[in-house]
Amino acid sequence: METSWTLPVQKHKFSDLYLCFCGYEACQPFHSYGPAVRPNYVIHYIISGKGTFTIGNRTYRLTAGQGFFLMPNVRTYYEADADDPWTYLWIGFDGEKAASYVQELGLSEEHPVYQCSFSGELQSLLFQMQKHNTYDTSDQYLLEGCLYQFFSILSREITLADPFARESGNLYVEKAVEFIRNNYSNEILVSDIARYVCVNRSYLYTLFQKYLHTSPQDYLSSCRITRALELLSYTDLSIETVAFSCGYRNAEVFTKAFRQKQGMTPSAYRKKFRLDTTPDSAHVP
Repeated sequence: METSWTLPVQKHKFSDLYLCFCGYEACQPFHSYGPAVRPNYVIHYIISGKGTFTIGNRTYRLTAGQGFFLMPNVRTYYEADADDPWTYLWIGFDGEKAASYVQELGLSEEHPVYQCSFSGELQSLLFQMQKHNTYDTSDQYLLEGCLYQFFSILSREITLADPFARESGNLYVEKAVEFIRNNYSNEILVSDIARYVCVNRSYLYTLFQKYLHTSPQDYLSSCRITRALELLSYTDLSIETVAFSCGYRNAEVFTKAFRQKQGMTPSAYRKKFRLDTTPDSAHVP
């Protein structure tokens, strides 16, 4: 007899991300599900044993420490091994930001298989969810917290098992670029960027040179100067205010950086832009 339980969650207090169901099963040999489609997202994690997972024309042979991802309305099939059937857990979820959250993990229809070594933490979290499935408001917050913690545990070490997955180095660069674009107006340093993506400065420099052919510092400076050009061109903000808005806390430092990139001072650029874009009244018929 199979040891299993499934926990449906009927009440959804949150909209960005919410738990639909979760479960655990020690499968019998050849136990299978599908071919079928799901209406929401599901992440399975294999605790022990083996099995196969099929999506489209691809079949993956999986074992303990690995997992697989189901997208809404995508046909899949999975089956426990004949000799060493798997035991797995799963969470089903949805929400307005669910797609972006799984994308951050690197999971997709093209890359549905992953590895993670934190089996004990995931099991403990799942059993905590089982104990707190009530309509009580405090339990609703707890379940939501557990769901985010599940994502946190996976993101700590998740490795895509698909050989065609994006290179991890490129993912670091993407996250670094996103951080720069969201924070260049603050007084951030390259060390802050490296800390955010959890690599050292030297490795971050190597990755930027490989994928963007520039350094993190030059990329940061370019973002700041590009924004400065817009503000100087289309606003009447003072040079000091433009500097502050672009992450420089000193107008002299800003002017020096601007001159290095543009070959002129911010004031000279603004004057030239205004002259170049102002119609000459002498040529108006």
